[in-house]
Amino acid sequence: METRGRVVVVTGGAGGIGAALCRRFAADGAERVVVSDIDAQAAAAVAAEIGGTAVPADVAVESDVQRLVATTMKAHGRIDIYCSNAGIAFGGGPEASDQAWRKSWDVHVMAHVYAARALLPGMRARGEGYIVGTISAAGLLNHILAAPYAVTKSAGLSLFEWMAIAYHDQGLRVSALCPQGVRTAMLAKGGERNFLTSGALGPEQVADAVVEAMRDERFLILPHPDVGEFFLRKASDYDRWLKGMRRLRGRILAEQ
Repeated sequence: METRGRVVVVTGGAGGIGAALCRRFAADGAERVVVSDIDAQAAAAVAAEIGGTAVPADVAVESDVQRLVATTMKAHGRIDIYCSNAGIAFGGGPEASDQAWRKSWDVHVMAHVYAARALLPGMRARGEGYIVGTISAAGLLNHILAAPYAVTKSAGLSLFEWMAIAYHDQGLRVSALCPQGVRTAMLAKGGERNFLTSGALGPEQVADAVVEAMRDERFLILPHPDVGEFFLRKASDYDRWLKGMRRLRGRILAEQ
């Protein structure tokens, strides 16, 4: 699918990957880019920059997602591309707070479910539509320091796989974006010693990868090619992969 002439919605669009996607879609001639974010002021700033529309929303609240979709449909008659991009990061393991686990689940899984519920009737009726989910390499490869993040990202990936299976023959296209380190505010919170900082890409590079993958209608979007190689190693010898991940975790913890 090409972007030109399309109505596009991007959640988490006020910064990072989301803002880069908004700018790229606008530059590629989208009919309208709707910038959605929990930060209304930041969303409005990006929308003003690109000539788009800002619709504030908390994607963890289903009524907000319904309102976002309904507002866009009323104004433009359709949504061609929906980037379910908002994300959060909590570290730790099972000892992480219930709030961290629940918030991660709400943003990384239920936000996608809410979007699908609101979008699918219109897209299926038209026989066309594209949903892109920002997952993470952690959805494929886990995360050695952040169980709430990795577990919920994996669940989100499974949902997008399911939709790609269920709705492809009805004209819908689904992609899962799985980058590794990206130079965003989320990555910066980890500090300079964050093990993902090395090799991190700019958000604009990730946006370029999304547009290219959408043209080819590829499910898995891997801006970092190494992620695909690591995923193959995981599948070919799970125990060896786990051993390597244990070594990596031990090294990172020793350096902190």
